[in-house]
Amino acid sequence: MRLTQHIIYNNVFHLSSSRSLYWENENTIIVSDLHFGKTGHFRKHGIPIPQDIYKEDIYRLLNIITYHKAKRVIVVGDMFHSSENEELSLFKKWRKEIPHVHIDLVKGNHDILNNSWYANADIITHTELTIGEFSFIHDITDVDTSKSHAQYYFSGHVHPAVLVQLGSKQQLRLPCFYFSNRHAILPAFSKFSGIAAIDVMRNDTVYAILDTDNSCIKIQ
Repeated sequence: MRLTQHIIYNNVFHLSSSRSLYWENENTIIVSDLHFGKTGHFRKHGIPIPQDIYKEDIYRLLNIITYHKAKRVIVVGDMFHSSENEELSLFKKWRKEIPHVHIDLVKGNHDILNNSWYANADIITHTELTIGEFSFIHDITDVDTSKSHAQYYFSGHVHPAVLVQLGSKQQLRLPCFYFSNRHAILPAFSKFSGIAAIDVMRNDTVYAILDTDNSCIKIQ
């Protein structure tokens, strides 16, 4: 697994083309917008999306946890896509394979399951989570960072992408990790998700994700 290092307040974060962050200081995986159950939701409404997409995502997460021997996973929103379906029943079976891993979910707009469902799946839910100098929230626009007590935020929600110029006439839109001086926006973990180009300011840092060679490349 090829990793790219990014440091915030003397904390080391490893960026992976698997669309995850590994927080070395806390032995914690940080991800966003997994949208588990989305393919099942589409099939339920008559759209024939193969379940292999979901299986690939869930085993990719397991591989990341296993690789880092992580003790904790923080999901900054939209871990699940909608109401319960067959795929979420499969998730509960998968969850039993890693009972030693603590899972925190900062609820996103798609996380609409009953609280009892999360409890039965051994997932701790939050509207916002703070650990030391860092806070976690789904949508950064819900917070006025200039008035917040947290020093740095991690968020998701927008499925960020960056435009990369190829020659004089062609642009490529790639999912990315975005870091400003006060907050980060993580890429959607699910590959069955749209992406949206974000505005990049002069002092921001952006890493594009290249699936072709499994790497993260610093664009700015």
